[in-house]
Amino acid sequence: MNQQRTLESYPQSMRDEVQRARQEVADLHAELPRYELVVWTAGNVSQRVRHPEVADGSQDLFVIKPSGVSYDDLTPESMVVCTLDGQLLEGEHAPSSDTAAHAYTYEHMPEVGGVVHTHSTYATAWAARGEDIPCVLTMMADEFGGPIPIGPFAIIGDDSIGRGIVATLRGSRSPAVLMANHGPFTIGKDARAAVKAAVMCEEVARTVHIAQQLGDPQPIDPAKIDSLYERYQNVYGQ
Repeated sequence: MNQQRTLESYPQSMRDEVQRARQEVADLHAELPRYELVVWTAGNVSQRVRHPEVADGSQDLFVIKPSGVSYDDLTPESMVVCTLDGQLLEGEHAPSSDTAAHAYTYEHMPEVGGVVHTHSTYATAWAARGEDIPCVLTMMADEFGGPIPIGPFAIIGDDSIGRGIVATLRGSRSPAVLMANHGPFTIGKDARAAVKAAVMCEEVARTVHIAQQLGDPQPIDPAKIDSLYERYQNVYGQ
């Protein structure tokens, strides 16, 4: 049924929002190579577009990078639109090979508005070790509310990765998960927040790795982690 659906069947306000999301997602993809989070055509950003009349999210869409297209060649028009079961709704290219993981995450975490996947060097190195990144930095307490957790090993191609993301992050304060032997996935209220989480994930992965080479990083008391997280999320900034 979803394969027969077209973007024209959605309300005009939603179609307008899809166009805005295409621009936003195209712009945000430029941040991944800028922060050295990806190489070649790897990695992807997506953003949910909520249906204005269906509150349960079942009719939401998402915009995602096409598969195998160079970052230099990405434009708003080249972004593809998918339904929450991962079916291509509109676009000239096949969607990213990680589309099923994004779709499953949106379908099962309705609060999530953006998803990012990278193969950033240090975060992926932790994923290869199958190890959480311990919370030994105030920046981690602020951004992640504790350790960055390791997720299960899963093969790309179906929703297995999405299942691992949801199982690991549901109920967690962390917006990032290190999928074992694969790399980081991050979530956010929108795609920009998910990109920020990806940038911060790589930064703390690098810093904690260096700290471990110098000695034993000092853990932060859980109560102080809670306090730092609460302040940063609810007081800090404008």
